[in-house]
Amino acid sequence: MRNYWTSALVAIIGICLGYYFHGVEGAFIVAILGVLEVSVSFDNAVFNAKILQNMSVFWQNLFLWLGILIAVVGVRLVLPVLIVAVTANLGFIETANMVFNDTASYSKHLDEASTAITAFGGMFLLMIFLDFLFDPEKEHHWLGGVERLMSRFGVHQTMSSMVALVVLIGVSLGLEDSKIGTFLFAGVFGIALYFVMGLLKSAFEDKDTGEAVVNTIKRGGFMSFLYLEVVDASFSLDGVIGAFAMSNDPIIIMIGLAIGAWFVRSITLHLVREGVLKQLVFLEHGAHYAIGVLGVIMLCHNFMHVPEMFTGLAGAILIALAIFSSFRHKKAVGNTEGTATA
Repeated sequence: MRNYWTSALVAIIGICLGYYFHGVEGAFIVAILGVLEVSVSFDNAVFNAKILQNMSVFWQNLFLWLGILIAVVGVRLVLPVLIVAVTANLGFIETANMVFNDTASYSKHLDEASTAITAFGGMFLLMIFLDFLFDPEKEHHWLGGVERLMSRFGVHQTMSSMVALVVLIGVSLGLEDSKIGTFLFAGVFGIALYFVMGLLKSAFEDKDTGEAVVNTIKRGGFMSFLYLEVVDASFSLDGVIGAFAMSNDPIIIMIGLAIGAWFVRSITLHLVREGVLKQLVFLEHGAHYAIGVLGVIMLCHNFMHVPEMFTGLAGAILIALAIFSSFRHKKAVGNTEGTATA
């Protein structure tokens, strides 16, 4: 419980603030948004734990405290305002003023910007999934022969980007002509940013001391921290748009999403400090497949409305199946070792 007391405190404060602004309805919406954010982002917590377990305690704590400030204020309030300002050709101050004084117009502009937002977020998340799927050094294969076959394709380093570009172009063919340019630009930007993050990490390597430097970066690296924040942004942008279906008040939305974001970070630290990923070997697989599903769903938003509840349920089912498979694997390995010992 030591990892969750701050999250519980934030939830209580957030619900009280919701009540202060909009009474019982505001408190209810804040609570529901918090629950939805956790359900949709649980796979994000598992992915975060994979990166965070190689970082020092200092960076783990910084991820919780400074990271949550960036996640709540930067990603869930400032970034959407910036996107609306750019896509609607408005000034940042003008758009920020709209947040507090003309929420209907802001919601309309944010909805109009959804093509760029979903293309960027969808392709960035899809790249994370594809790189995992085609990873030739993967030790465990959840789906057996299928994953082994995909891993063999991973020897071709361009495989992930080729598949991602094919998906991007394929989806764009079904869009209205007025949206194709925006969709392609934002999608390519998402892919490019993914590669930039990888290049920045590898920039700390050199032929003589690369291994030592990389290990240092993994234990306490700024780049890993930055990468986690970019991933969090990709996860949350879709939720910011969907949250307007429940409330037009950006402050209520930010409070609700903040509660969920804090719980996601608490779950992440729990997974790291309890060594859950080492005990449940397929949990990482389930999280990556859930990330792939979320990426596809974000791209599908350009054709249809996919309820947040469905997104959260799909991720939860994949995580549950991964946990079940991990326990079966652990039991099978235990039985094998017991037989060998006997």
